[in-house]
Amino acid sequence: MLKPYIVTVSSEKGGVGKTTLATNLAIYLKALCEDLPVTLFSFDNHFSVDRMFRIGRSAPNYDLTDMLKGIPLDQVLQVGEYGVQYIPSSRHLDSVAEGLAKVDALASILAASSLEGIVIIDTRPTLDVFTRNALFASDRVIIPVKDAPSLENCRNLYAFFDAWGLSKRPLRVLPCLIDSRIRYEGPFKNAQQLLRGYAINRGYRCLDGFIAKSPKVESLNTNPEGKIYPILTYGRGTTVHSQFAHLARQVFIGLRESTERRLEEISSRQQHDLELRQAARRQRHAELIRDCLICGQSLADEDPFPLPGFFCQTSDGTVAGFLEEECFAALVFRYFYQAQKEIPAGDPLRELFRESARRSYFVLRGHTAVAGTPQLEFFRFDEEGFEISRKTLDLKEFESRFLSREKSRLYELAARTLFTSDGLACERFLLVRRISETDQDILAEEPYRRFAAMMQAIARKLPLEQAQQD
Repeated sequence: MLKPYIVTVSSEKGGVGKTTLATNLAIYLKALCEDLPVTLFSFDNHFSVDRMFRIGRSAPNYDLTDMLKGIPLDQVLQVGEYGVQYIPSSRHLDSVAEGLAKVDALASILAASSLEGIVIIDTRPTLDVFTRNALFASDRVIIPVKDAPSLENCRNLYAFFDAWGLSKRPLRVLPCLIDSRIRYEGPFKNAQQLLRGYAINRGYRCLDGFIAKSPKVESLNTNPEGKIYPILTYGRGTTVHSQFAHLARQVFIGLRESTERRLEEISSRQQHDLELRQAARRQRHAELIRDCLICGQSLADEDPFPLPGFFCQTSDGTVAGFLEEECFAALVFRYFYQAQKEIPAGDPLRELFRESARRSYFVLRGHTAVAGTPQLEFFRFDEEGFEISRKTLDLKEFESRFLSREKSRLYELAARTLFTSDGLACERFLLVRRISETDQDILAEEPYRRFAAMMQAIARKLPLEQAQQD
């Protein structure tokens, strides 16, 4: 099934006719081709779409906010007047803005739906997260301009396309709400010619024609019934009627001539990115040490892994694995908190450590003192990357007089990750993070990305500190 053709009406300036364009274009397109599915929704909160298309007076069960939260589109979509489908508007869109932080989020929702035909999106007069998502998903962007300031604002839309490496072919300027009575001396005889000339001079492409300012059309928005009436049926005989018919034909031709929809392109790229992420996760999985790096207990024989406590990886990526929760806690209390006896599970002190570990990153780094004694440095950082504490211990097990003695678990961990067999410190550190209930699959993209970002942040801090100690 071919993905829908997305038309966005956008301008950073208010009062240029965006909603009038979006709503009436939907009706004219439906009249032009009765079999064409036409869907409309608005990110603005003036509810003009609802006033024009709602059938009856009952409030809808769902609205645009629900769609952006993941409610299936077939439950949100309403069949409206004139055969146009619409998604009810919402006053609470800002509550879901975070969900559109990725510029392709709206495209993902629309691509996953069963929508066909053409989708028209009315935007706010600002380049906010909703407008950016609409622009990113668009096959055609209509930019209404009625004066020099609104034309000046076009540069921000073009800059958005440049910033994301998108082709600017979808962008089209349309002079709108032009007072046809105004005449000029010189090469530009009227306002629409002047705006079109300025736009072309700046490298902007324009749609053919313009939309005139009309008292008759403006009166369609104000009446005792509180409805908004369409130009197609209530503006016949006006110049604006023929202008909208001409605009609809241009958009319809663009729909027919499009061989690949923007949503198809985005879906293909997202699928490719997903495959790359899955391959990267499988590679991380394959390189894991599958037993606890402290005690040797098997922790990760299957995929997905059970919750073992702590994930760790060296800064150079050569060693990655898990630490059993009780093992790591016992090691920290004995060697770095100087506990004289074992702290049993369930003890308030152990629970305090367990809770604080959720908000911490632990770092172990090998270091060679001036006297040549191998040392282990232990750091604790908070989730913002600020150092909370630091401790340094001598690792005497590397000395020859300890060769015949039993090695400590701290030594086993250090020897496997931070030191060579002869006790020389490697140029790397070990980052340890408790696995939270929400990030059980620490090797998945988002949890691992956060872990890797903290690795980089800490790496920028530690070399300088090492140099200062040396």
